[in-house]
This record gives sequence, structure tokens and C-alpha cells, in this order.
Amino acid sequence: MRDQIKERALFEESPIIQAIIRLAFPTVIGQIIMVVYNMADTFFIGLMGSDATVTAVTICMPAFMFLSAISNLFGIGGASVISRALGARKMERARDTASFAFWGCLALTLLYTLGVWIFMDLFIDALGGSNAAVHAHARVYLIVTVVLGGIFAAMSTFLSHLVRSEGRSIHASVGIAMGGILNMVLDPLFMFVILPKGNEVLGAAVATSLSNMISMLYFVAVFKSNNDRSVLSIHFTTSMFKDGIPAAVFNCGLPACLMTLFENVSYAVLDNLMALNGIAMQAGIGIAKKINMMAHCIVRGMSQGVLPLISYNYASFNHKRMKDAVTISMGISIALSAVCMAVCLTFSETLVGLFIQNGGDSVVYGARFLQILCIGAPFSACAYAVISFFQAVGCGMKSFVLAIMRKGILDIPMMFLLNAVVPIYGIVWATPIADILCSVAAICLFTAFLRKQTIRTERTAHLNII
Repeated sequence: MRDQIKERALFEESPIIQAIIRLAFPTVIGQIIMVVYNMADTFFIGLMGSDATVTAVTICMPAFMFLSAISNLFGIGGASVISRALGARKMERARDTASFAFWGCLALTLLYTLGVWIFMDLFIDALGGSNAAVHAHARVYLIVTVVLGGIFAAMSTFLSHLVRSEGRSIHASVGIAMGGILNMVLDPLFMFVILPKGNEVLGAAVATSLSNMISMLYFVAVFKSNNDRSVLSIHFTTSMFKDGIPAAVFNCGLPACLMTLFENVSYAVLDNLMALNGIAMQAGIGIAKKINMMAHCIVRGMSQGVLPLISYNYASFNHKRMKDAVTISMGISIALSAVCMAVCLTFSETLVGLFIQNGGDSVVYGARFLQILCIGAPFSACAYAVISFFQAVGCGMKSFVLAIMRKGILDIPMMFLLNAVVPIYGIVWATPIADILCSVAAICLFTAFLRKQTIRTERTAHLNII
């Protein structure tokens, strides 16, 4: 009971900056560690001096990130519904939503991993792994990280969303950070000590899956230890299918899921177009994308951290606090993304050189690609903050439109168009241009929403006076 009172005070009474820091800062740290450990795989594999192994791991990123799409569908969708239910003091609805989200995430993850196993070779070729050497390494990596370890990756991320929805941001971030740190420790152990030489890709995959499993077990332990203090439940009940809960979860979570899916499709198109120009360029764009992920994951952490705060205050009609949470967190995200952009522009060749040890053309191309990609970071931060806001308040259609605009509708056609105008580099320029256009559309939709909200509030106040 005391914990619930403290969490309610955080959502309702704490200074907005303090609330954002307490909710979002641990999430941002967790996301940074997650990116660092993702890069650790590539770094250690890069020590082998082979473009084929580096390319194999980087082209698997969309397949692995698809697990994040499933986690976001049920995690972000569930977190939004749960936080709004808590804000409206509907504890039973929050409990049933948690149950539905848990079992939905588990079922869809198992279905996806089975599909990857059945269509493994077609899947790898579609991701840009048609080269024989790349294909062989990618197959090993996918079997271990997605087919066998996919359930650990998806459920650990999902459970972090569920824990965060109740205001336990530190617990959520500790679990994610734990997995990342373990991966960085286990990578060299499995790659260069435990497994014989020639199995470095397998070692990296085993380290990733094992660290995700431990992270998932941590969250299970958190639920067990807080069972008497939490309003959430993961028990299978028939009531979790009632009161419009599935529709509400999908309404908020589908845009987050589709955004990740379209990102993966976009990356796959980018890899396939770049593969036509040689493995050096494909390795370069793979590394550039991974480094550029740092800015995006900081923004994602900020947005996910403040989502429960926005949802709660929207449901409890404290719209001023809701607006402050959005604008302040958005400003912080844009500032942090601008710093990342400056670092990437200044030290692009050094950063890429950390992951491609053999030097050569792949480093040169990777540095140039990184300089182009990072330009879109501040604009992407703005767009992502607004997309997350619409998820938080239950405006699924607006969130969906912005999500597919950013990745899919704009950038994929522009890759082909700009490649015809400026070969090779035009493919990469499509990403920051799409981010800029999407941020403009996001600001327009966000401003229009706030204007309608203000008019509605003033009209209600006027009727109450009458």
C-alpha cells in the first residue's frame, strides 16, 4: 500500500522535472547499455577482421528487432492502458490488461520463432544475406538468438514495460542493464575462451541469448517479490478478454509494433540495395546504422520512461502536467540527439574503425554513411516523442500514421529515387530526409491536438459555470 501511495505521488505531485528524471533517466541508461552490448557483439566479431562475419551479424538486426516489435505491441500498448487505468482508479482493468499483454506477447513470440525456423534460408536472403559466407554465419546467429533465444529477448523487454507502467522505472532499467552488462562480459568468454576457434559468431549468439534469459528471470523474480504490493497480475483469466481490453492494447501498441516492423523492412531494403554495390559497402552501412542507434535508443528510453506519466495525467484530466511532461521530455531528447549528432559528425571514421579492424574501403564508406545518417537524429527525436505521446493518450491512428510515415511511406520510395540521382549515397540520404519531413508532420498534429484539448477544456469549464 505504501509503495502504491509513493507511485501515485510521483505521477500526481512531484515536480515535473523530478518525475521525468525518476521515470525516464533509468530507462535511458538501460537503453544505452542495451545499445552498447548490441555493439559489443559487433566489436568482438570485428576483431576477426572479416567483412562477411560483420555483415552477417548486422543483417540479422531486423530479425532480432522484430522481437522488439512484438514486445512493443503488448508492452507499450499494455503500459499505456494500465497507466490510464491506474489514473482513473480502475485497478481491475489494470490487472486484466497486464494478464492479456503477458500471454499475448508469449504466444506471438513463439509463433514468430517457429516461422523463422521454418523459413530460415528465405528469411536470411530477404535480409540481404545472399552471399554464401554471410549466409552461413547469419544462419548460426539467427538459430541461437531468435529461434532458441527469442522468447528470452522478447519477454525480458516486455516485462520491463510492464514493470515501468506501475512507476517502477528503476527495476525495469536494472533488468535491461543487467542483460547488457552480462552480454559484454560473456561475449569474449564464449567467443575466444570456451568455444574453439572458428565459432566466434556462435559464441556471440550464445552470450546474447544467455544474458537475455538471465534478464527475463530477474523480472520474474521482481514480480514474485512484489506480488503482494503490485496491482498487476500475469495469471490467465477470461476477464482479460472483456471490457475492450484487447482492442485498447492493440490500439496503442500496434503503432509501436508497426514502427519497429517498418524500421526493419526499411533496414532490409537499405541492406539489399547496398549489397548490390559490394560487401565492403554493406559492412560499412551495417556499422553506421548500429552507431547511429545510440541517439535513437536514448530518445526511445526517454519516450518509454515518460509514457506512464503522460497516460496517468491524461486519464486523471491533469492536462497541464501532461503537456509539461511531453514538451520538457521532448526538449531533452532533441538536445541529447544533437550531442550524438555532433559526436558522429566529428569522429565518424574513428567510431567506425572501432568495429572494422581491417580498415580499407568499408571504414571509409561507413564513416561517410554515418555522417549522413546522424543528421536526422534531432528530427527523429521530435517525431518519436510525438508518436509516443499519441500512444500514451490512446490516439492510435495518429501514432500509426506518423510511424509508417517515418519508416516505410517516405524513406523506402526515396531510397530508390535518390539512388538513381546520387548513386550509393542517395540510398542513405533517404533516412534523414524522411526524419525531417516526419518531424514537421508530427509537430502539426501535436499542436492541433493540444488546441482541441484546450478548446474542449474551456468549453467544459464554461458549462460548469452555467
